[in-house]
Amino acid sequence: MYAVKSVAGAMGLGLIGFYLGLGIVAILRWMFGYPDPWGGEINIIGGWVLGVFLWLMGIGMWGMWGREWFGLKTYQRNLPGWQRYFTFNTDHKVIGIQYLVTFMVVFFLAGALAMLMRAELAQSGNQFLSNSQYNGTMGLHGILMVAVAVAAVIGGIGNYAVPLMIGAQDMAFPRLNALTFWLVPPVAVGLLATPFLGGIEHGWTAYPPLAVFTNSSQVLFSLSIITFGLTSILGALNFIVTIIYMRAPGLTWGRLPIFVWSMFATSWIALLYTQGFAAALLLILLDRLGLSFFDQATGGDPLLYQHVFWFYSHPAVYIMVLPGFGLALEIIAHFSRKPLFAYKYAVAAFLGILGLSGVVWAHHMFTSGMPNYLHGPFLVATELISIPTGLIFLSALGTIWLGRLWLKPPMLFALAVIFNFACGGVTGIFLADVPTDIHLQDTYFVVAHFHYTIVGGEIFALFAAIYYYFPKMTGRMYSERLAKLHFWWMFIGFNATFFLMHLPGIKGMNRRIADFQSELDPLNLTISLAAFLLGASFLVFIWNMVFSWVRGPVAEANPWQVRTLEWQTTSPPPHENFPAPPVVRGGPYDYGVPGSIHATFPSAPSTGFAGAPAGGGQ
Repeated sequence: MYAVKSVAGAMGLGLIGFYLGLGIVAILRWMFGYPDPWGGEINIIGGWVLGVFLWLMGIGMWGMWGREWFGLKTYQRNLPGWQRYFTFNTDHKVIGIQYLVTFMVVFFLAGALAMLMRAELAQSGNQFLSNSQYNGTMGLHGILMVAVAVAAVIGGIGNYAVPLMIGAQDMAFPRLNALTFWLVPPVAVGLLATPFLGGIEHGWTAYPPLAVFTNSSQVLFSLSIITFGLTSILGALNFIVTIIYMRAPGLTWGRLPIFVWSMFATSWIALLYTQGFAAALLLILLDRLGLSFFDQATGGDPLLYQHVFWFYSHPAVYIMVLPGFGLALEIIAHFSRKPLFAYKYAVAAFLGILGLSGVVWAHHMFTSGMPNYLHGPFLVATELISIPTGLIFLSALGTIWLGRLWLKPPMLFALAVIFNFACGGVTGIFLADVPTDIHLQDTYFVVAHFHYTIVGGEIFALFAAIYYYFPKMTGRMYSERLAKLHFWWMFIGFNATFFLMHLPGIKGMNRRIADFQSELDPLNLTISLAAFLLGASFLVFIWNMVFSWVRGPVAEANPWQVRTLEWQTTSPPPHENFPAPPVVRGGPYDYGVPGSIHATFPSAPSTGFAGAPAGGGQ
């Protein structure tokens, strides 16, 4: 039970640090003559910084990293079984599962908030939430779901699979990797504490002037997101270095699995643009402390915030979606038993999206009052980015064509990614064009479009990856019947909910508002019932995963008989992934190519690992 004591001790140390930080700032304010040294929001900032630092020290950063700063010997406690998931562990596989489980819990919590919102919106008028309570619920749902979309695939699946797929023993910076995860719990605590300070009434976008004058929950919101942005930046840097420098011999850029390419492009976007969101929220904090970046009366401009915010937040859409595309293509190729169609064009598409993602942000601002001469360029840039996206669809459809499709649960979810995102792409055309966007802006049409792209694309890809990698992570197999039930239930519930949501948007129903015109009652009741159907589908998933992790049948090392490196070792893999360093000999998707082998293990027995051929799945 050392792990439980360690977490409890770290929480206690973090609380001590928080109150110590409050006190230090109060003393400084008193020394400089402030009349109420305890009454400023800057005290919360001081408490947050010191509290997070001492939390990290207490959870294990001191023993593994901090002692080195003073010339002392570092150490790591390698605890057995489940306890290793509650320690400052540097194994990328442990960190991947930590991310995945944590953000699945956050996902279900955010989903519960969505059910609460749909219950309120089942009928016009206020049912059981006031306008302020609804806004707080909506804001918390939004930012929690954004956190899941940003980190669940990258932090969970990326951390677990990328080093295995490139033949590395671990990430390039293992301690930095552990740090990025253990920054997440304070972020979760900060966001979940906001309802006790009045709630996130400004929504997840935190537009001024409301974000400047609202309750003190904005301070916790800003600090949490700035900290979360730090995890994204450090994680992105780690992935870039790992992919560039730690590939196995023979794993050239032209042989890299497509999911690794998607993670590479995504990491560059996260590294380059995440600072925008942090800078925007830092300016909000400074305005709350007395400056005036966004107050027009004193020379500021609230439109400045939108430019800085969306300069990150539209590239963030691709941070969410590109890994989902990579997973979909990865799974489709393996379960079609064909080489990935137009592999080089798919890679070029990822790099093209990387290049174009930073020049489309202002299509979110067509109705904001920005100069009209900017409408045309941003309309064109937004339409241009559909070209590389179309190449990804071309790759997926070409791979499926005449393939020997193996319709296992991962494949069903991967195919759904292509269908759902196609629907989101079509509706996106209307929002990219100025004339139609003027009518549809801030309506439920936008809500439907956004969920089709992010939930329909990335979250469906996340479930595809969970079903794909579950045997590798746990060494167990799940119930395929329950997995397929979950897929069809979720797929039908999702499309029933969000396809119908376009209709009230076309009729002018505004998003982010607790009430609507009474003539839309039948339509909204139908949407709410479909949403409850969608929410119930995840109960099947939870039961299947929990029961299978504990009691599921033992999985083979390579149950899908695929070629990539992560499936050429045991399930679960050993600590350093491979008993011998792999040497890559061919492409990862050369199914049907006579004599083709993806990798060999010269120092290992000729039968490979766990009795499987070294090039398994040929």
